[in-house]
Amino acid sequence: MRFEGKSVVVTGSSSGMGYEIALEFAKEGAVVIAVARRAERLEELAKCAEGFAGKILPYAGDISSQEVNEGMIEFALKECKKLDVLVNNAGVLDEFKTVGEVSNELWEKIMAVNLTGPMYAMRKAVQVMEKQETGGNIINIASIGGICGCRAGAAYTASKHALVGLTKNTAYMYVEKKIRCNVICPGGVETEVMNGQQVSQMGMGRIMAGLDRTIPQGKPKDIASAVLFLAGEESSFMNGATFVVDGGVSCN
Repeated sequence: MRFEGKSVVVTGSSSGMGYEIALEFAKEGAVVIAVARRAERLEELAKCAEGFAGKILPYAGDISSQEVNEGMIEFALKECKKLDVLVNNAGVLDEFKTVGEVSNELWEKIMAVNLTGPMYAMRKAVQVMEKQETGGNIINIASIGGICGCRAGAAYTASKHALVGLTKNTAYMYVEKKIRCNVICPGGVETEVMNGQQVSQMGMGRIMAGLDRTIPQGKPKDIASAVLFLAGEESSFMNGATFVVDGGVSCN
């Protein structure tokens, strides 16, 4: 019950890591605004949380939109009168396209979802949190592609490096406002993105080539556990940290 009465916004909640993150917060008493494009999946998620100490409220929308990012936080304020935690989890892959192969369309799509969307959400969140006596907590989900150069394509790698940088800047600039901001860099995790249905055959081949086959993929709950740790009082002295959860892949 670490998050009883807390207001939490989680993007990319319709599947994978976001789905598990939202459930874990609800289990521990939080009111979770679950955000994703697929409204029907969010409704399923809300039903899964029935009987938990907390609850999940669906908010359907495209996370690349400024209106959606600002709207989800306004919805949290309407329902809870505050915003305690923002988790920017939504993200998309780029099929390992090199800089010589990436199109303008693909570049703009990746940046819109992986970087600009989180910026919109963070901008609105800090405007709310800096007025709260308790401040707030922002957790971004990047990737080992955000600390290494060879684990993804050019657009994805650039977007996740930028998200790590945005996290550090926000942590430093808002420390006096009691706002913490940390970033998690997962390695390979068993999600829809990794099951081959959302990328081309060439893209999946490059993705698998970029992973270390000797290290098993993580589970969504592994990332959810890290998120709840960073959101809780146990990590109160962690700010601007890059939290790598990859089973050791980035050691190579």
